[in-house]
Amino acid sequence: MGRPNYTEEFKREAVRLVEVSGRGIKEIAEDLGVARSSLQRWVREFRDQDLLSGPHEDASKELARLRKQNELLRQERDLLKCSWQNKQ
Repeated sequence: MGRPNYTEEFKREAVRLVEVSGRGIKEIAEDLGVARSSLQRWVREFRDQDLLSGPHEDASKELARLRKQNELLRQERDLLKCSWQNKQ
């Protein structure tokens, strides 16, 4: 079985979660099911490339994007909670 191939978007969101959540890399890596070393490498790479703070043309568009992303993350969290509760 080979290494998982994570999308660029997944990596960005994982790094963003590290940056804004206040939680540790180890905890986030476990929650996402990725290796801690991978997440640490992604954080270094994105910080080096300064991809976390890209320019945004319109603040209202960015706000709408973030709200949509927040709702998606809430849905994913709820789905994971249900899945985890059903396993117990």
